[in-house]
Amino acid sequence: MSPSHSHESHDHHDHAGHDHSHGGHSHHHHHHGEPGEAGPFPWRRMGWAAVLVLFAVAAASLVQVRSGEATVITRFGNPARVLLEPGLSWRWPAPFEAAIPVDLRLRTTSSGLQDVGTRDGLRIIVQAYVAWQVQSDPDNVQRFMRAVQNQPDEAARQIRTFVGSALETSASSFDLANLVNTDASQVRIADFEAQLRKQIEQQLLSTYGVRVLQVGIERLTLPSVTLTATVDRMRAERETIATERTAIGKREAAQIRSAAERDARIVQADAAVKAADIEAQSRVEAADIYGKAYASSPQLYNLLRSLDTLGTVVTPGTQLILRTDAAPFRVLVDGPPTLESKAGSQP
Repeated sequence: MSPSHSHESHDHHDHAGHDHSHGGHSHHHHHHGEPGEAGPFPWRRMGWAAVLVLFAVAAASLVQVRSGEATVITRFGNPARVLLEPGLSWRWPAPFEAAIPVDLRLRTTSSGLQDVGTRDGLRIIVQAYVAWQVQSDPDNVQRFMRAVQNQPDEAARQIRTFVGSALETSASSFDLANLVNTDASQVRIADFEAQLRKQIEQQLLSTYGVRVLQVGIERLTLPSVTLTATVDRMRAERETIATERTAIGKREAAQIRSAAERDARIVQADAAVKAADIEAQSRVEAADIYGKAYASSPQLYNLLRSLDTLGTVVTPGTQLILRTDAAPFRVLVDGPPTLESKAGSQP
C-alpha cells in the first residue's frame, strides 16, 4: 500500500497546475491501485470459513458414549457398528452416519394381575415381575433395535405379554396346595418362579436381545370361588386328619385294652393254678395233720371235727332245733370224754 500512496502523492504534486484532463488522468491512476489494496481480504475470509466448516464437521463427527448406554452407528439408516465403551468416538457426519443411544440400565416390568388355572382345576390370581436389561453385546443391542425400534416402553409391553402366557403355562404344572398352604413345607413358590423364568428367559434373549436377571411372584390371591373351594378342601383335610387320628386312638386303645385283658387273664390263670396248688398242698397237709391227730387222740379228733362241722353249718342267722344227745351236739352237753374222766378221778 505504501508505493501506491507514494505514486498517488507524486502524481498530485507534479500535475497540480494542469487542467482537468490531467486531473482525470490522476484519478485514473487512483482507481488502478484499488484492486491491489482489497485483494487479500476475500482469501482471508475464505480461510476462516474453511476453518469453521472443518470445525463443524469435526464436531459433527464426534460421538459421546455415556455410561449405562450403548451407541449404535447407523449408515444410511442401517446399523453399521455398536459402541459399548464409555467415552468419545468418531463417525462420518450426517447424512452418511447417525448415532442412536440404547439404554442398557436395569428395568423392572410387572405382568399385572393374571387369572390362571392350576393343575387341580382351580383358579388363582397372580402377579409377577421381571427385572431385565438389554444384553451388552453388539448382536443383542442391534436385535433390540430391530425388534422394538429402540423403545423400552414397547419392549416392556411385549414382555408383559410373554410373562402372562408363561404364568398360565407354569400354573398348570402346580396344584393349588403347592402355592397356597398353611404348611410351609408344602409351598413351592420358588419352583414356580424358577419354571416361569425358564420359560421366558431364552425367548426374550433370542427375540429382543433382553437378558432376564430376576423373576418373582409379586402377589398371589384367590378369587371367591377358589377361596370357598380352598376352605372346603382345608376343612375336609382337617376332618380326615381328625378321623384318622380318632381311628388310630381307638385302635391303640383297643390294643392296650386287649393286652391288659390278656395279661389279666394270664395273671388270673397263674394265680388260679398257684391257688389250686396251694389248696391241694394245704389239703394234703391238713389230711396229714388230721391223720396224726386221729392217731394220737381219736376222741380229740372227733371233737375237733364236730366243731369244724358246727362252724360250717351254723351261721349267725341260722336257727336249728336238734337233739342235743346226738352228734355233734353231744359235746355241748357231755363235754369231752377226757375232761369227764379227769374230773371224776379228782376226789
